Formats: sequence, C-alpha cells, structure tokens
Amino acid sequence: MQYPVHETFHSWQGEGVHLGRSAYFIRLFGCPVHCRWCDSAGTWHPDFVPERIAKISEVELANRAESARPEFVVITGGEPAIHDLKPLTDELANRGLKCHLETSGGFEIQGDLDWITLSPKWEKLPLKANLEKADEIKLIVEDESSIERWISELDESIAGRPVWLHPEWSKRKDKGVLESITETVKEKGASFRAGLQAHKFFKADLLDPNSAKPSPLGGDPNLGY
Repeated sequence: MQYPVHETFHSWQGEGVHLGRSAYFIRLFGCPVHCRWCDSAGTWHPDFVPERIAKISEVELANRAESARPEFVVITGGEPAIHDLKPLTDELANRGLKCHLETSGGFEIQGDLDWITLSPKWEKLPLKANLEKADEIKLIVEDESSIERWISELDESIAGRPVWLHPEWSKRKDKGVLESITETVKEKGASFRAGLQAHKFFKADLLDPNSAKPSPLGGDPNLGY
C-alpha cells in the first residue's frame, strides 16, 4: 500500500504518558476536520500543502522506523485514521516495533495499535468505539470554557484514563486558559492532568533534517480553512 506522507523523523514524544521517550514519527497527509488552530496545517491546508506529495509503502516506512531504533513509532497527521493503517501497523509489528496512534477519534481506526491518544475536536466528534479504545485523552483548551464544555460532552467516556489538558499553542501564555487548567486539576484531581507540548520548547523535532517546516494556523481567522 502507498501512504501519502508529509514527514518522517526521529525525535521524542513531547506529550502525554510517554513524554520524553524516543519516538519515530510518521505524519500522514489528509484531514477533513480542519481545526482553525491546527499546528500541522501542512497536511491539509491549501496555503501549506506542497505541490508534490510523497507516496511511500508500508515496507519503506517500516524500514525507516527500524533504522532509527526508537522505543516506539507514532502515526499521526493530519488525521491518520482516514487511511487504512493495518498494512503499516502489521509491518511495524513484524519488525518488533510498538505502534502508537494520535487521532481525533472521529473516524474508524483500522490497524493494531499498542497505544491510542485521542484528542477530540468539535468539528468532528469522536466515535464512541474510539473513546472506548483510547489509552489517554488530550483536550485542547482554547478558552476558559473549553474544559467544562468537553467534560459535559464526553461525560463518563473519559473516566478511567489520563485526561491531559493542553493549552492551544497560541494561547500558551493566556492567563485565563492556564488558570482554568490549574483549577480543574486542583478541583477534580484523579484523571485530569496539566499538559504541554514540551518538544516545542526544545525544538526537538527540527533537529532531524527530515522533519518538515512547521505550519501552524494558531487560531488566525485570516488564514481560515
């Protein structure tokens, strides 16, 4: 199978339970969700998508990942679940590589995964089956009301696993957003955890020459979608 690939690179996981661990990233093209603050707009936004999109087989992708000798491989996007991931996850498993997925949860997940990070989006709410499969949930906090709205929407679906509260990157210094995260963790405890995209402070991904130039929208309505 040929996958449309935006970038492949070796870095470390900058978010969630596996923060700081060596990871090989496979970022696929395509996303119908179109978040206005997307930090990987190069996978779908017409202002950023290159004229030529590489198509790479699961065998070649697995070869690249195996050469890097990471602790695990992360399949991300865009929205990777719009693709049939089973040929890729099978090939990675044949090499003894653990496979993680980062998804909005809005599309059927195909393939065998060792870890699923689900980050729900209002533009395409997650499928119930995907919420049940998720090992951790990452909520993007856009404003002071984001957390309560997500808790109300997801209700008991988020129980029993880590729920990360990440400030949307362009709001990472917004006092109201940060305080809403802190107060939620203090009040609710248990699953709720304050999170951040730590790799961006290190600029870790950019140290691999194969990584693509960042293309964040940052909530700019002038860029739109």
